[in-house]
Amino acid sequence: MKKFSGIKGIVVLLILVVMIVGYYYYLSSRGASRTEEDISEAEILTPTKQVLLRDLETNYPPTPREVVKYFSEITQCFYNEENTEEEVEALGRKARQIYDDQLVANQTEAVYLEALKMDIQSYKDNNRIIVGYSPSSSVDVETFTEDGYDWARLYCEYSIRQGELLYNTDMVFVLRKDEKEHYKIFGWRKMEKHDESVANP
Repeated sequence: MKKFSGIKGIVVLLILVVMIVGYYYYLSSRGASRTEEDISEAEILTPTKQVLLRDLETNYPPTPREVVKYFSEITQCFYNEENTEEEVEALGRKARQIYDDQLVANQTEAVYLEALKMDIQSYKDNNRIIVGYSPSSSVDVETFTEDGYDWARLYCEYSIRQGELLYNTDMVFVLRKDEKEHYKIFGWRKMEKHDESVANP
């Protein structure tokens, strides 16, 4: 009888151990799946959200090249992302923050945003996206002084895909330094061969 109770006790103990270990694994896997759910449910930072998170008051691009890079990031968000109307408008306002005052004055915000939305729709209708960009290296940025202002000129090559077609477009940018020592985009245009003149867009 003692032998039987001893075996019975071992069996009961083994069952308890199995139950405890099983419950531990259940809790562990449940915790892991909860973590995955939390990650999937958490707001994922899309390229648009990343661009919009930048506070230009405290984190303005420090060089003309960085300004053009940030402009290009915004432009990719315009044409490549599936944005809400509110996000498009927020991106447009962000872009205007890096434009020279004279460029901003060319259009009211409402007119600018309406034209922007039409341009974005045209890109989508023609199945075009900007797959990449490459601004001039820092050593190739031309700086000069004119009319009492500091200016910078640089180039940026954009790779654009339209359906199966992939092509490059070269743009030339002119930036003017403002009273806060920030370079702002004064104008840009598509660069023609042997053409270095720039007009406001």
